[in-house]
Amino acid sequence: MSLLLGDTAPDFTADTTEGPIRFHDWIGDKWVVFFSHPADFTPVCTTELGFTAKLKDEFAKRNAKAIALSVDPLDQHKAWIKDIEETQGTAMNFPIIADVNKEVSTLYTMIHPKADPKLTVRAVYVIDPNKKIRATFTYPPSAGRNFTEVLRLIDSLQLTDGYKVATPVNWTDGDDVIVVPSLSDEDADKLFPKGYKKIKPYLRVTPQPNK
Repeated sequence: MSLLLGDTAPDFTADTTEGPIRFHDWIGDKWVVFFSHPADFTPVCTTELGFTAKLKDEFAKRNAKAIALSVDPLDQHKAWIKDIEETQGTAMNFPIIADVNKEVSTLYTMIHPKADPKLTVRAVYVIDPNKKIRATFTYPPSAGRNFTEVLRLIDSLQLTDGYKVATPVNWTDGDDVIVVPSLSDEDADKLFPKGYKKIKPYLRVTPQPNK
């Protein structure tokens, strides 16, 4: 069964490049970007993990951290890390799960048999500190992911958790946001002292409330 938004992220134990973990304990009180890649020593994956490592400070600003997975063995992960660091100009700073028996990738539906029955696709799960799945997306092996978009997504989730707003198309942190339609004008007047522009009864735009 596929995992849905709002589901508790399944717990598991696994060996990683930073030692064995129990997933929920490893999450702790952080937001987590849990992503799979098809295989070590492949070009697209090398760029993805290198770029993600460069985002360490950006993740830290959001109380977030990353963890990767493929079905390759631990010794291969560790050997590949040297290539990532050499070719991408950064130090690896997050763990890679060695899911040789495919237990975790099966648990998270990261293997799509019609794409490749032996390898994981490019799946991403954004998980909050309550261990709830807040967002997911999946790319084919041929297309590298945009991890800047992952940061934008976390920004949106954290903002909308704290305020009765939604983020419009192509929103980035600091842009105007949308007052949720379920909120009456009267309540919106109280909650948004900066005011809002009423374009339609269901479309009210206001400055980002935490800026």
